[in-house]
Amino acid sequence: MKQPVVRTPAEWEPHARCLMSWPHREDMWAERLKAVQEEYAAVAKTIAQFEPVLMVADPGSGEDARRQCGKNVEVVGLPVDDSWLRDNGPIFVLEDRKKVVGRNFRFNAWGERFHPWDKDDALPDILCDHLNVECRPVDMILEGGSIYTDGEGTLITTKQCLLCPNRNPTMSQPEIEAALQESLGVRKIIWLPWGFHDSQTDGHVDGVAAYLAPAKVMLQSSPPGTPDESRFKENRAVLEAATDARGRKFQIVDMPFLPDVDVGGDVGVMHHIYANFYLPNGGVVVPLAGAPEDDEAMALLRKNFPDRKVVGLPVPNVRSGGGAIHCITQQMPAEPAQKGD
Repeated sequence: MKQPVVRTPAEWEPHARCLMSWPHREDMWAERLKAVQEEYAAVAKTIAQFEPVLMVADPGSGEDARRQCGKNVEVVGLPVDDSWLRDNGPIFVLEDRKKVVGRNFRFNAWGERFHPWDKDDALPDILCDHLNVECRPVDMILEGGSIYTDGEGTLITTKQCLLCPNRNPTMSQPEIEAALQESLGVRKIIWLPWGFHDSQTDGHVDGVAAYLAPAKVMLQSSPPGTPDESRFKENRAVLEAATDARGRKFQIVDMPFLPDVDVGGDVGVMHHIYANFYLPNGGVVVPLAGAPEDDEAMALLRKNFPDRKVVGLPVPNVRSGGGAIHCITQQMPAEPAQKGD
């Protein structure tokens, strides 16, 4: 049987919808739960101005999600543990240039950090079944926030995360590359050394880098004297020396803004990650820090996305959980229009 030609679309390509999952666990969020839900609802309602949004809600929390998200956000009751759908949901590819298919990578809650995770591990199959999309298993642990693709055969990730022994301890780097190439249809993998030093995800790439266009990447830098300064210089050196799957050198756009924000509670001060944005159809939804750097970061993104509407949202309580807007969203690509349609 002929194997399908596989391609993972870039995030700026047309979407059928955005997928999210509703935060509901008090043992995860404690006294922040209400505020976190308000921020998730604000993100969902904002994205719904650009494209359809489907919110997964664990049975029993659906009515609460519907009430807060409003009529323009579809809510479906499916079993789910946590609320970071970028990581525990399906990753979508196109097969033979026309058919959207899900990939069900295994999930172990970022190296078995948070219990339980059995419902999250099973979610891709259940969600794809609801969407009437085929879903194929991949025998490898992977979170969606640990990779970025350009739609043209290149994938960017970090060694800090994908080679961490709490994910796939029996797989070598070449074996991980082969699994990604086969399942996602990529031809070249760029291994940045580092994510953030204090990351709960072991250094997801979507905290430190973001594709802006083919061969154009936004890279996070860190102020002098900070723990990540040398790490991010290493990332830049790797990307400067690399070429993508089509042999192109990378244009690097520096994201120099990294304000420290006091998110309160037991978490305290965290760095803010502007590059953790989501690209709905025709838009850019950016996490704001409530800091003076917000205006400069928004201006930088407007400059690099001149044909998109750039919208900023404060998400300090989501940030206290370790991520931001890109981490709580996952795009489902639209099926390309066929000739004659």
